[in-house]
Amino acid sequence: MATQPVTVPALLDKKKKGERICMITAYDWTFARIVDRAGVDVVLVGDSLAMVVQGHGTSLPATMDQMLYHTGMVARGVERALVVGDMPFLSYQPSLEEGVRNAGRFLKEAGAAAVKIEGGAVREPLIRALGDAGIPVLAHLGLLPQSVHLMGGYKVQREEERLLRDAAIVEQAGAFAVVLEGIPEAISQKITEALAIPTIGIGAGRYCDGQVLVLHDVLGLFTEFTPKFVKRYADLGALAMEAVRLFRDEVVAGAFPEEKHAYR
Repeated sequence: MATQPVTVPALLDKKKKGERICMITAYDWTFARIVDRAGVDVVLVGDSLAMVVQGHGTSLPATMDQMLYHTGMVARGVERALVVGDMPFLSYQPSLEEGVRNAGRFLKEAGAAAVKIEGGAVREPLIRALGDAGIPVLAHLGLLPQSVHLMGGYKVQREEERLLRDAAIVEQAGAFAVVLEGIPEAISQKITEALAIPTIGIGAGRYCDGQVLVLHDVLGLFTEFTPKFVKRYADLGALAMEAVRLFRDEVVAGAFPEEKHAYR
C-alpha cells in the first residue's frame, strides 16, 4: 500500500486519472490510526461528532474548542491521509475575519491540513479569503446539516440549476474538492462531469469521484437510525456489547481474574 502522504495536489491528480477517492470520519487517535492504516485518502473530523460521540440530535451543538480537541487527536494518529477539520456551526458564518481566524486554528493548533465549510455561492468570499491565507477548503453542497432547520429536515436537495451554479462558484473560488450530500444521482453526475476538482459523495449516488461515510455507521457503532445511503460493513456495536457482557459474567462468577492475571 502506498505510503506517500496524501496532499491536495494528489487528490486533484486522482480526479485527472479517474482514480476514486475514499474519505471517512474519525474523532480520536485510536480510530484515526486504524482508518489511516486501512488506506483511506482523507480523514474528516466531522461535526457529526455531536451526534455519534456526544449524543445530540443534530451536529449544531459542536463547538470550536471541541472540534479542535478532536482534530488534534486525529492528526496525531494519522501518518498518510489528508486530515480535514469540519468547521462547526457559527465558527465562520458571522464574518470573514472570524471564519479565517477559526479556520487557521485548525491548521495551527490542531494539525489539520484543510477545513470543510458548508454552502455554495454565499461562501465564495470566505473560500477566496481562506485561499489567500493559505488554507485549503473542502466545500460542501446539497443537504447541509448545519442548515437543517432552514431546510425543514434532512431532505434530498433537487434544485439542479442552483446546485450546478453553486458547484461552479466554489470551484472558481478555490475549493480543492466538494462534498455532495443528499443529491439525486443524475444531478451529482452532472456536477462531477462539469468540475475539474473532485466530488465526494454521501448519499449522492455512484458517479462522484469519491465517497465518504461516517465511521460509526460503517462499523455499526451508531444504530439510532440508518440513512438510505449507508452501508454497514461490520457490527462492532453488537460485538462490543457481547464482550462487555462476558466480562461482567466472569467477574460476577469469580472466573476473572485467573491466576495468570495476578502478579507474584
